[in-house]
Amino acid sequence: MSVDHQTGEARFLEPRILVPFLLTALIWGSTWIAIKYQLGDVPPSWSVTWRFTGAAIGMFVFAAFKRLPLVPDKRGLMVAAIMGCSVFSLNFQFVYRSEQYITSGLVAVLFALLLVPNTILSRVFLGQRITRGFLLGTAIALVGIALLMFHEYRVALAQNAAMGSKVVVGGLMVVIALLFASVGNVVQASPMARGQPVPTLLAWAMTIGALVDGTIAWILSGPPQFEWTWSYAGGAAYLAIIGTVVTFPLYNGLLRALGPGRAAYNGVLVPVVAMLISTAVESYRWSPLAGAGAALAMIGLVVALRARSPSR
Repeated sequence: MSVDHQTGEARFLEPRILVPFLLTALIWGSTWIAIKYQLGDVPPSWSVTWRFTGAAIGMFVFAAFKRLPLVPDKRGLMVAAIMGCSVFSLNFQFVYRSEQYITSGLVAVLFALLLVPNTILSRVFLGQRITRGFLLGTAIALVGIALLMFHEYRVALAQNAAMGSKVVVGGLMVVIALLFASVGNVVQASPMARGQPVPTLLAWAMTIGALVDGTIAWILSGPPQFEWTWSYAGGAAYLAIIGTVVTFPLYNGLLRALGPGRAAYNGVLVPVVAMLISTAVESYRWSPLAGAGAALAMIGLVVALRARSPSR
């Protein structure tokens, strides 16, 4: 893997970085609408549980196929426990619930701001610098996000006064999810995690996450529930295998090569894909305000993406 010796980091346009970056963004852009179809008769917590139960099984199969050790060392188990609780449990518990209040496309746009806590936590715990370009891009993106949220709030309020508060609740849930996801991202990029086989580490993290998810689901919603329909079961399988087993090893590689802040820049493409799907499937209603907000969000993320990282 080529490295930019000025920055000490992998070059973004190097094929081994660019290909998984684009593939992950495109797949994750489609998962937001798949999550929407997991919400219905089955409580969100059980849907999250089934996703990561299937993903854990798939990841163990992948690790065995690669002839990797199936049990990590003590440090690996510690990293897996943190990842499992933060990324594969609490993060998705809030993400799934947020889509009960706001559209999947808007959730994806909000989640693109993962680069903000990722970069801040990377600075604090990994010593990575924050550039002026990143700060400028983030400020532009935040203005765009604010416009999108205001548009959504205004539309909801026009339909029903109570709907306006739902937009606020949904937005807050995404923010909380971002924080949990960021903790797991930074841990994955830490020196303690770098010596661990990625599939093995992820398999255990997903297993622990599924156990925590199942516990939360049983406490909040009672005994296990599943919907034996093609749409629900197929969606759960897609999210588990394509949206998780395929993408998370790729994203883990990006975290290690680029650092948590720059790896989160795939959020530039994810909301574009998600908003297009949301427009076609959920009849998302655009307005000049929403269009301006989306444009500013994307411009801000691109500005942040183009900002070179200074040496540590």
